[in-house]
Amino acid sequence: MKCAARRGSVVLWLMAVACVIVVVVYLQQSNVSSEGGWHKLPKLINFFPREAKISSKRSAGVCGTPRECPAHEISFYIHSGAANVVPAAICVQNKLVLGTALNNAGGGINIVILNGKTGEVLKTDHYDTYSGDVKPFIELLKSIETGSIVIMASYDEASTKLNDELKNLIAELGSSHIHSLGYRDNWVFIGGKGVTGKSTFEKHMKSDSATNKYDGWPEMIGLEGCVPKYLE
Repeated sequence: MKCAARRGSVVLWLMAVACVIVVVVYLQQSNVSSEGGWHKLPKLINFFPREAKISSKRSAGVCGTPRECPAHEISFYIHSGAANVVPAAICVQNKLVLGTALNNAGGGINIVILNGKTGEVLKTDHYDTYSGDVKPFIELLKSIETGSIVIMASYDEASTKLNDELKNLIAELGSSHIHSLGYRDNWVFIGGKGVTGKSTFEKHMKSDSATNKYDGWPEMIGLEGCVPKYLE
């Protein structure tokens, strides 16, 4: 009887922790930070040719507050995962393209590839960069066509299997933080194939036991705004 009571207490405690995380994430989604973004990237070759716009509006729902971008720009909303409870989410043109509701988000690095000219979603997937085989991820990154917009977001643990080849391929897309991504860090990023400068549409939250919001994980991070289309 005592063992059963203890097991019941543990289950209730775990359910309570999960509920707290979900509530905190919901509150964070109602005020996702819009810091980051590309100010100006003079080294880009016909890709994201001018200052990208970042929305300061409060979020409302999975994809945040609906936003209208100029015809030559694409709206986006991204957030990383929260601990190992709430997966990452990516929205394009006010529509969820990767997330729990679509059953296409998972632990490691989540990725969405867009046609940089039209905003059409070409690929959505997630790769287990904690304990999985990263060869398919490497092959995908090598196959991305010039002019594509690439969106990434971490969930749970994303750094363990990030070897030098993977890090270099992601850095070539414009990432400044991929080489310093550590155990259970949170990370969101927008880059592009053909970029010769560094994207500032990137956020990185280190996992630190002294400041982590959850037990062993930092708080969720996010970005939203408008990004210019690819121009030839």
